[in-house]
Amino acid sequence: MTDVAIVIVSYNTRDDLARSLDSLAAAPPATSHQVVVVDNASVDGSVEMVRERYPGVLAIEAGANLGFSKANNIGIRATASELVLLLNSDTEVPAGAIDGLVSDLRAHPEAAVAGPRLVDAHGRPELSFGRMIGPLNELRQKVTGALYDRGWGPVSRRVERALATPQETDWVSGACLLVRRADAEAVGLLDERFFIYTEDVDFCAALRRLGRRVRFVPSVQVRHLRGRSRSRNPAAATAAYRRSHLAFYEKHHPGWHRLLRAYLRLKGQLPEG
Repeated sequence: MTDVAIVIVSYNTRDDLARSLDSLAAAPPATSHQVVVVDNASVDGSVEMVRERYPGVLAIEAGANLGFSKANNIGIRATASELVLLLNSDTEVPAGAIDGLVSDLRAHPEAAVAGPRLVDAHGRPELSFGRMIGPLNELRQKVTGALYDRGWGPVSRRVERALATPQETDWVSGACLLVRRADAEAVGLLDERFFIYTEDVDFCAALRRLGRRVRFVPSVQVRHLRGRSRSRNPAAATAAYRRSHLAFYEKHHPGWHRLLRAYLRLKGQLPEG
């Protein structure tokens, strides 16, 4: 049995996927591992590219666009390993990063999850962890993120201190998330009602309900070229976000769910379905 199964979900991100796989091939983790790509019916030749250029990678065709959670679950179930790394196709993993996450998680038996510091193409860190989503925490995170993006001094300094501090948190980004398989299986893997967006927050919440911890590990850094998939079809991405947002509130904050629906309907942003 390998130590880590690296599961990458792909949907029409052929070039990004190739860069991500190239980074893993150029500096493979010393930890024994298997790489699995689950493709959500891409039409850009992603599967053919993987099979031609990376024969050691297991490519699984989902047969349809099943969404992020369900495709990740397919990849998890297709593997056998102590740990599972959920990795976005728009990430690039430097030498030692996966080994660093593995070491941190093994050093903290109370933790189920470890996530790295994510940086963009220019090396600027992103807010890739936070408090449990709720009306006040969500507003705080959005305002903080907006002020940080604008470089507002006091907020930027506070955020940068947090992004340099190892800590326990409520959630870390599913763009690069290492989890113990036993813990993932204990909560039934990812909740498939979340097609894309908020599935990572929900997953971490389920693990925390079992008394397990979530760790942010800034000593490990991974490049995340976020927003590339969204830019290809922003309307569909926005609708998917709204549906997941509503599903999250229905599950975790039912008292606020009706208010959120009414607010989105008033703004003409309530998604169909």
